[in-house]
Amino acid sequence: MNTINETNFKFPKQKSVYKGKVREVYNINDDLLVMIASDRLSAFDVILPRQIPFKGQILNQIATKMMNDTADIVPNWLIANPDENVAIGHLCEPFKVEMVIRGYLSGHAAREYKAGKRLLCGVAMAEGLKENDKFPEPIITPSTKAENGEHDEDISRENILSQAIVSEEDYIVLEKYTRALFQRGTEIAAKRGLILVDTKYEFGKTKDGKIVLIDEIHTPDSSRYFYAEGYQERQDKGEAQKQLSKEFVRQWLIENGFQGKEGQQIPAMSDEKILEISNRYIELYEQITGETFVKAATANVLQRIEDNVNAFLAN
Repeated sequence: MNTINETNFKFPKQKSVYKGKVREVYNINDDLLVMIASDRLSAFDVILPRQIPFKGQILNQIATKMMNDTADIVPNWLIANPDENVAIGHLCEPFKVEMVIRGYLSGHAAREYKAGKRLLCGVAMAEGLKENDKFPEPIITPSTKAENGEHDEDISRENILSQAIVSEEDYIVLEKYTRALFQRGTEIAAKRGLILVDTKYEFGKTKDGKIVLIDEIHTPDSSRYFYAEGYQERQDKGEAQKQLSKEFVRQWLIENGFQGKEGQQIPAMSDEKILEISNRYIELYEQITGETFVKAATANVLQRIEDNVNAFLAN
């Protein structure tokens, strides 16, 4: 089964290409961005050696649907999707922070809480919470946007402003958009029997100075979901929540001695584990969209993508 590890396209009027952990972004004439979702899998800010079939298509199609479903409340960068793995939109100057918002004490927040911390990114967390308990209200816990494979770092609102990473005027907009998107995402998830636990949003500025949502939204890579049915019963019994997110990959890595720390070896992933992860991504796609996932043809996947992008750019 062909997967996308990396691309090396040369599109008309291409100025540059940026390769992130999962996406590869081509700058077309300092006007458009062609974003290609690969099948790479990253965890703890490390790209794992093997790719996951259809992961890029799943991320791209969920993000596209969610951008369309939130465009009435927050403007976004998206123009078109000429291929299952491709999004094309306006070139933006990204803000150097990721806006993480959490409705529940899960994942990174739970690990910090378990370590005794009660302040996360300058935001207080109450005493007496259990892992996966709901916060009284969602909290925003930003992180710096890492470059060149470095780790994202927690940062407070106060430090973002004092270091002039984002102006106060713009940051107020980022907070407003983050809360509005999380509210809408929570409502969409609820209709599908899911709880949107936490997520991250990235924003940028267009050439005319408009702040827009960029990158991805409400995907299993950027978000954590629980099944709503049985949530409270599991909490009352102290049981693990049934969830759909990349957290199951992180937990498997932790169980096998890897958290991205120096000197740790990435555990080998069997074909069965790769297929299991792929099926979990498909499960989330179908749960969150309410649609059956249709696998794109992968026999000549790179040629398919190149042809579809070139056809769009020629118009």
